[in-house]
Amino acid sequence: MTQRQPDAGLEVYRVGGAVRDALLGRPVWDNDWVVVGATPDMMRRRGFKPVGRDFPVFLHPDTAEEYALARTERKAGHGYAGFTLYASPDVTLEEDLIRRDLTVNAVAEARDGTLVDPYGGRADMERRTLRHVSAAFSEDPLRVLRTARFLARYAELGFTIAPETQALMAQVSNSGELAHLAAERVWAESEKALGESSPEAYFTALDGCGALAAWWAEIAGEALAACLAAMASVPAWPEISLAHWRYARLVSPLDDERRNALAERLKLPRAVIDLARHGAATARLVSQPLTTGAVMDWLDGQDSWRRPERARAQLALVKALAPERHEALEQAFQAAAAISPQALMAKGYKGAELGKQIGVSRCDAVERALCQSSA
Repeated sequence: MTQRQPDAGLEVYRVGGAVRDALLGRPVWDNDWVVVGATPDMMRRRGFKPVGRDFPVFLHPDTAEEYALARTERKAGHGYAGFTLYASPDVTLEEDLIRRDLTVNAVAEARDGTLVDPYGGRADMERRTLRHVSAAFSEDPLRVLRTARFLARYAELGFTIAPETQALMAQVSNSGELAHLAAERVWAESEKALGESSPEAYFTALDGCGALAAWWAEIAGEALAACLAAMASVPAWPEISLAHWRYARLVSPLDDERRNALAERLKLPRAVIDLARHGAATARLVSQPLTTGAVMDWLDGQDSWRRPERARAQLALVKALAPERHEALEQAFQAAAAISPQALMAKGYKGAELGKQIGVSRCDAVERALCQSSA
């Protein structure tokens, strides 16, 4: 006997990004599904596993893909989480789709491949337009960031934001609602955008509607051009994500005070903060004459002796920014890193004198390497 599938007999539709990317000819990595006419009890009896307490979302027992009950939502507070949800068997697919942000994300696909497209998402894909589904777009401030992020992903295909959607984004920005977003949500959207093919589009779109000043004030307005120009040069160093490299380069034109203020506001992970600080120091180093003192400050500042991977990462950045200086700095680092504390101890150095001599020996090694490279 053939085993009954958990979703057999349910009115199920594939929705969202999987449908959008399939229609655009892009790879589809994950599927999301909407179930119409079902209840939580029905899903649990079929073996679906509920996830979260506030959303009627379930994981398929075999595929672990998400199946969400058709639902509507109503604004009931500030920010991304300020909504009351209503999930019931009487919620239609069209009612579920209209709560979505953009028309390109509001297309559903039935089991037989038939598209359900009540809001013109496919036509907007053909027009290469990001357009809001309804006026409810303005109720969720996170959608401003999401729209800019989608532009960062699809700008290479010729997508633009519809003028009326740009107007709604500006309306949300002017309302003060963006301030109610959690920093973690802002960074999550921004980190994704930084990993897309056209990350500069994210920041220019937010700046154009006034949203950048709410969370990224340090790079908004006149500062943005220099920051985006810096972001265009990143190293080939896969041990660090492209998004994090781009962030570090984006903020490299800022002084320490403004860069730290931005990092604190966004509640950035320590690794990202450190990368940005070291990247800014590298940019300063290669913009000035290479002296022994400047190179030692650079190496000491990133704790190159205990964390040599940091020095190697920054040397990759040097190669991207000033390739003519890479060999000299590579040799200087290698020579200084070769200084052996054990060898100095064998010569009788110990305690504070040992620490002082290690520093002197490293400085001497850096100076010799710089002199050899310039000879």
